[in-house]
Amino acid sequence: MNGDDYRVKLEIFEGPLDLLLHLIRKNEVDIYDIPIAVIVDQYMAYLDLLRSLDLDVAGEFLVMAATLAQIKSRMLLPAGEAGEEEGPDPRAELVERLLEYQRYQEAASELLSRELLGRDVFVRGSALAEIKGAAAAAGIPQVTFAEVGIFALLEALQEVLKRLGDESLHQVIRERVSITEKISELMNRMRDVESIAFDQLFTQVTSRLEVVVIFLALLELIRLRILRAQQNEAFGPIYIARAVTIEDKMLSPDYITGLVSE
Repeated sequence: MNGDDYRVKLEIFEGPLDLLLHLIRKNEVDIYDIPIAVIVDQYMAYLDLLRSLDLDVAGEFLVMAATLAQIKSRMLLPAGEAGEEEGPDPRAELVERLLEYQRYQEAASELLSRELLGRDVFVRGSALAEIKGAAAAAGIPQVTFAEVGIFALLEALQEVLKRLGDESLHQVIRERVSITEKISELMNRMRDVESIAFDQLFTQVTSRLEVVVIFLALLELIRLRILRAQQNEAFGPIYIARAVTIEDKMLSPDYITGLVSE
């Protein structure tokens, strides 16, 4: 893959605890009774996908991988002899870390929602109430969107790659596929629309290489706060929306080259 010959380093990456919480929610398991064998396999699959995309994997992810492997091996040890006291659950320390991190997440989310309340809203309170009332009377649903994390985006990417089939994995593709070109294409495509379904970005794509480069270009634009990924329900469809107005100057090759070199 050409990808402009650089590794993507993203500030939007979440940490290993975020990935574990994501897997726990996805599998709908009890945080106090984590099926370590299942979670370890899925965790390692995510790391493999990150590496296949040539994305930098922080050392903390590898440390967590080692921790999970150690917990898994301890849980595979035979139980003590009858009459012996069982030792502490090998998962106990990890569960405590997850619970504490989850509390911090919830507190941060609450503070952020307070900070954003009323930001960039220039409609008087009474006028806003009239608009909401008119929308309700017209039967227009009020949909609330939430930002999407990197792991949800990776899952959506996996679904796109599955639809390509195995044959694309064995093709020898010689054309150069440039991330800067795909950034330009995405910005042009998003210029006149508010949002688009994630999978619609790949409808005309037939090679794994191009899918991956489009995805990397998308992550760059999310990192740069030009686009954002969102969904209106957990594990629901992902939509890509403009975070800013895309102006003519932003579509010039020099501007885009400057963006990716930041």
